[in-house]
Amino acid sequence: MIKAARGFTLIELVTGIVVLAIALTLLSTLLFPQARNTVDAIYQIRAVELGNAMLNEVVSKRFDENSDPNGGTPRCGEVTAPACTAPANLGPDGESRDDFDDVDDYHGLNETGAAIETALGDDLGAIYNGFSVQVSVYYDGNLDSVDDGAVANAKLIRVTVVTPDGVDVVFSAYRGNY
Repeated sequence: MIKAARGFTLIELVTGIVVLAIALTLLSTLLFPQARNTVDAIYQIRAVELGNAMLNEVVSKRFDENSDPNGGTPRCGEVTAPACTAPANLGPDGESRDDFDDVDDYHGLNETGAAIETALGDDLGAIYNGFSVQVSVYYDGNLDSVDDGAVANAKLIRVTVVTPDGVDVVFSAYRGNY
């Protein structure tokens, strides 16, 4: 009695290799790049958290150094009140971030990686490694997102968070002189 030969023929082996090659090509072009997109989503979520926290911190401060901290009258720039800070003088009034008391003190703030911290000074560098955050503040009385270059009753606060892969996420808010 003759036993039938067992195994694969050459045609079956070549067909199997071709099918495997097509499957690996599809996986490498369609599925594997999606892993990078999951990291992008994590970066975006962290950028939103950081930007929102910074924007809330800035907006919670008074309009100007010469404004009443309780929002009372008169407001800076009115006849019986001191003038508002000149556009050329926006920025910290010689204090550290712990002592910032009005929105324009944050103008020019730039924190990166290990230097990123909360309003209370807690270190966030481990969570936001590779991120950076910049804040700009300027007068924008006509609310067109363009620096007026003159004192006005509104300041535009712009917080830009840069993710580790170089994507800018921008947050903006207005603080009125009320």
